[in-house]
Amino acid sequence: MKVLVIGAGGREHALAWKLTGSPQVQMVYVAPGNAGIALDKNLQVLPLTEVVALREWAQANDIGLTVVGPEAPLAAGVVDEFRAHGLRIFGPTQAAAQLESSKAFSKAFMQRHHIPTAAYQVFEDPAAAHAYVDAQGAPIVVKADGLAAGKGVVVATTLQEAHAAIDHMLAPDQTGIQHAGGKARVVIEEFLDGEEASFMVVARGLQATALATSQDHKRLLDADLGPNTGGMGAYSPAPLVTPEIHARVMREVIQPTLKGMMADGIPYSGFLYAGLMISPSGEIKVLEFNCRMGDPETQPILMRLKSDLLPLLLAATDDTGADLTQVDLEWDRRVALGVVMAAHGYPHTVRKGDAIHGLPVVDTDASAMVFHAATQREGQQVLTSGGRVLCVTALGDTVRQAQTVAYALVDQIHFDGAQVRRDIGHRALKR
Repeated sequence: MKVLVIGAGGREHALAWKLTGSPQVQMVYVAPGNAGIALDKNLQVLPLTEVVALREWAQANDIGLTVVGPEAPLAAGVVDEFRAHGLRIFGPTQAAAQLESSKAFSKAFMQRHHIPTAAYQVFEDPAAAHAYVDAQGAPIVVKADGLAAGKGVVVATTLQEAHAAIDHMLAPDQTGIQHAGGKARVVIEEFLDGEEASFMVVARGLQATALATSQDHKRLLDADLGPNTGGMGAYSPAPLVTPEIHARVMREVIQPTLKGMMADGIPYSGFLYAGLMISPSGEIKVLEFNCRMGDPETQPILMRLKSDLLPLLLAATDDTGADLTQVDLEWDRRVALGVVMAAHGYPHTVRKGDAIHGLPVVDTDASAMVFHAATQREGQQVLTSGGRVLCVTALGDTVRQAQTVAYALVDQIHFDGAQVRRDIGHRALKR
């Protein structure tokens, strides 16, 4: 089978890398890919991004399965386009992807179907939003209602931060946000206290198979300080998600979500990611839904997956009634930990074009991988091309061992202005 992975980031590099290990896979193509994907002899990049062009290429080249990595193609309706032409594709439809592409849709859905989440209000009018924040006080959370490349959430510790976030997200000339429905809106939520965890499943209809648990680190700086980012590192498994918590998440979050989507006439299939806040007393609330695997959580999760990923994705795209919950997944008992190397200026004004030195030879060691995200080739050089550049991921018998291997590899790689957190996994070490 020939497989197409749509996307250009670290998540897509990890998905493509994992799929090449399947004995059923002849070739994996990645569109548009990145420099690291292009350097892998087992992968082939395609300079395509437009939905119809991707569909036409998949038809012309006998692609047996397409896997959608990022959120933007899902919101653009790539799944609908492929299915309309009889092509097998893994991911939610445009309507189902509103769980991620519109925070307002997602919050209203959770409220309607009694899925635990923070109290909230939605605003289009800046004056009303400012007045609400003044009445509620800080800390408070301000979210853009739309896709913002993982940077559309501000956890404001002061009123000044909250007001600045509202002005930024509702600015008429704001270009960094793909507004849901074309309207600039903000969702303002109560601040929740606790610890975050990432919970991902592969879903189809009412069926769901959970992937390994993980925890990412959103803040730019050590000790969870600095601005929010798309994620500066992650590790798996997450000790926070005990077997009891795991069972409750499936019962209180995942199943009600799938039943709710079915009841609303929008059956869900694809990866479903629930970002959770778990309070000190064990209360579970949903911070957000994503309609794809998280990045950088994907990299450590797939490093730990010993099973072939393809049968699970085929079961999730099978219209003949195959039970995807019968696909057994085997997980490496070791810890996987990924450290993001980010570009100068991230998460604000990012500098591009810095040369990357010290990259290891591809496929040298299955216990450590450098997954590329924002990289491009220029001649024989690999350059930075965006915010989160690499995710250096390693396996170890303990969190500490995985840290040691990952950071040793990080220290061999250099590009000017690189930003790296030195404490990925610190929460697990404290448990």
